[in-house]
Amino acid sequence: MTAYTALILLVAVERLAELLVARRNAAWSLGRGGVEYGRGHYPVMVLLHTGLLAGCLAETWWAQRPYPPLLGPAMLALALGAQALRWWCIATLGPRWNTRVIVVPGLPLVDSGPYRLLRHPNYLAVVTEGVALPLVHGAWLTAAGFTLLNLPLLATRLRCENAALAGRAPAAAAVARA
Repeated sequence: MTAYTALILLVAVERLAELLVARRNAAWSLGRGGVEYGRGHYPVMVLLHTGLLAGCLAETWWAQRPYPPLLGPAMLALALGAQALRWWCIATLGPRWNTRVIVVPGLPLVDSGPYRLLRHPNYLAVVTEGVALPLVHGAWLTAAGFTLLNLPLLATRLRCENAALAGRAPAAAAVARA
């Protein structure tokens, strides 16, 4: 369990690094006339993603989940693959990547890197990680709980982001609805 705890702590540090990148990128976008959409669902997203990491630790320690030798390595590979995909997205979008939905008017959609294959590859990384990271150490309740709670949040996020990217959602309405 010590190695798994270290893994979760490393993911937490990675999340903090993401937030630093997002803060810098938000300043870049807003400085170029960027508009934020869906501000209302953002705190829920932060809470859910923080809960994922806390749940991984709580379930493995309190429920004394054993390490699953047949499942653990495969789930670790998926979790690490999700991290690699996330950072590929970040590198591809450059200063346009953010944890928030901020659109700079006039910039074309990115269609390179993982975006040439999927419209929202970062969300594939989120879904994969939400299942795989807890299952590295048998935290199946956390995997199931995160997945079920993430489905409506992800649906909201996708509607918001798609509308913002298509230029169909006024910022004030998007903030109020999401």
